[in-house]
Amino acid sequence: MAQEASLEIESIAAGGDGVGRSSGLVVFVPRTAPGDIVTARISGKGRFARGSLRAIARSSGDRIEPPCQHYTRDRCGGCQIQHIAYTAQLRAKQRIVRDALERIGKRETLLPEIHGSEHEWRYRTKLTLAMKRMPGGEWLSGLHPFDDPGRIFALNDCPITDVRVVETWRAILQRSEFFPAVQSLRGSVRLTADGPVFNLIGAMRWPGASPFFDSQRTLAAMWWENDEGTRRLMGDRRLTGPLGYPAASFSQVNPVVASRLRAHVSRIVTAHGPTTVVDAYSGAGDTAVEFTKNGAQVTAIELDDEAARWCALRLPAGSTSVTGRVEEVLARVLPADAVVLNPPRAGTDERVTQILEQVPRKPSVLVYVSCNPATLARDVARLPSYRIASLVAFDMFPQTAHVETVCEMVPQAA
Repeated sequence: MAQEASLEIESIAAGGDGVGRSSGLVVFVPRTAPGDIVTARISGKGRFARGSLRAIARSSGDRIEPPCQHYTRDRCGGCQIQHIAYTAQLRAKQRIVRDALERIGKRETLLPEIHGSEHEWRYRTKLTLAMKRMPGGEWLSGLHPFDDPGRIFALNDCPITDVRVVETWRAILQRSEFFPAVQSLRGSVRLTADGPVFNLIGAMRWPGASPFFDSQRTLAAMWWENDEGTRRLMGDRRLTGPLGYPAASFSQVNPVVASRLRAHVSRIVTAHGPTTVVDAYSGAGDTAVEFTKNGAQVTAIELDDEAARWCALRLPAGSTSVTGRVEEVLARVLPADAVVLNPPRAGTDERVTQILEQVPRKPSVLVYVSCNPATLARDVARLPSYRIASLVAFDMFPQTAHVETVCEMVPQAA
C-alpha cells in the first residue's frame, strides 16, 4: 500500500533518480537532488521502493531551475537531471561509475577522473522522435514522459539538441502527408559533414518516399528502415555519394567529447606499444584508424555491414575490417597485443569475456569503453584475471544520467 513519507536524498542512482531512506527502505525518487528533503508517495516491496515527489521541504544547494519547458510541464524522459547544477551532475556520475564497479564488479576503486562537456546545451547532433497518427489524420511527434512511456507529447524544442537538427525536424513534420499510412513511426535526424540526414523507421510500404525527399531540399540523404529491419537508402544528395560515410549507422551524438574520448583511448593503447590491436565493436573505424597511425596492425570487428565497409576503405594495407558478431569472430583473430571493447549499452556477450579469460597469451592491455556502468561492472566481474589500471569518465550526455567510461585493464600478473 502506498504511503507518504519524508526523507533526505543522499545520492543519484544510475537511472537519474534521487536515493533516500525511509524506515529501512531504500527509496528512488525521480527529479530530486542530493541534499533535498522531500515528501514522497512511496510504494514497493522488500528493501527497495519507488517514490513519487509530492513536495520539497528543503531544496538542495545543487538544485536549479530547469530551463526546458518540457522537462517540468511534460515530465520529459529525455533528460533525468536537468534540475541539478552541472558540477553536481559530474560528481553524481563519478559516484555512479564507482558504485557500479564496487557493488556489481566487486572491484574496489577510487572515484574516477571525469571530463565534462564543453557544451552543457545544444550538444546533441541527433534527435529521435516517436510519431503517432491522431484520429483526424495529423501526426503527433515528440518524446515520452518519464512516468508514462506509452504516451507521446508534442515537442516544441529540445535545448540539448543542436538547433539545426530541431529546425530540420520542423521542416520534416510540415510534409507529414507523405508519411506511410500506418498508426505509428519513429524517425531520427542526424547532422553530418554533408548536412542533415533523416532515417524513418516503421511500416512495410512507403509510396510517398520520393515526393517527400523532393520536398526536403536541406536533407543530404534519407534512409527507410521497414518493420522487418531492412534499411534502404531512399534519397542521396551527399557529395561523397552512396559509398560515403555510413550516416545511418551508429555514431556518438556529442562529437566534441567523442573526439576527446577517442584520443584518450588511443593514448592508453599506444603507451603499451602494441604491434597488433583488435578493435571490437569498431563502428565506422575512427578509433581503428588512429591505432594504425602509430604503426599497429588492426583487426576491426563490426556487425553493421555499412560501417564495416567504410572502416575497411580507410584502413591501410596490413589491417583488416571483419563484418560479424564479436563473440563469433574474436577467438580466431587473437592473440593480439591490445584489445579494445566498445559494446552497446547491453555490454558484451558472455562469450567475449570467456574468450579473453581463456586465451593462452593475454593482451598486454584491454580497454573497455562503456556507456553503461552496470554492464561495464558486470563484464569486469567476468574478467578476474585482469586488474583495473585506470578509470576515466567522460560526460557525453549533460542533463542526463548517462556517462561514458574508459576502463583500462591489464593482466593481474602485470
